[in-house]
Order: sequence, then C-alpha cells, then structure tokens
Amino acid sequence: MRKRSIALAGHRTSIALEVPFWDALERIATAEGRSLPQLIAEIDEARLKETPRPGLASALRVFVLDRARNQWPR
Repeated sequence: MRKRSIALAGHRTSIALEVPFWDALERIATAEGRSLPQLIAEIDEARLKETPRPGLASALRVFVLDRARNQWPR
C-alpha cells in the first residue's frame, strides 16, 4: 500500500491504495492530458452523487477496473 495526500475541494485527504492502482491512475491521467489530482477530483465528484456513497479508495479502484473492462474484447 502507498499513501498519498491530495487536496480535494480545498481539503487535504490521505488516500491509501496498492501501487498498481496508483500506477494505473497515473497512466490514465497522463493519457487524458490531466493531472492525477484533477482525475481524482473528478472521480470524487462522481462518487459523492452515488447512493450509498462508496469510500474514495474504493471508488478509485472501481474506476480503474471499469477502464480495464472497457478495453477487454467483448
């Protein structure tokens, strides 16, 4: 696990994820021309609209999984 501190909506928060998830998030952000904090902020905004609201680390993992699924052959 790797912990990172990030500012979301003006507040610092600490996020703990496995290294492969951090790597995937960084690759996605780079491929989309965004910074990692921008990508995480967008995922966080979407997560806050869900009911029940998932934890941020869970939302990040699911985001990465969804991206991987979209690349798998159907």
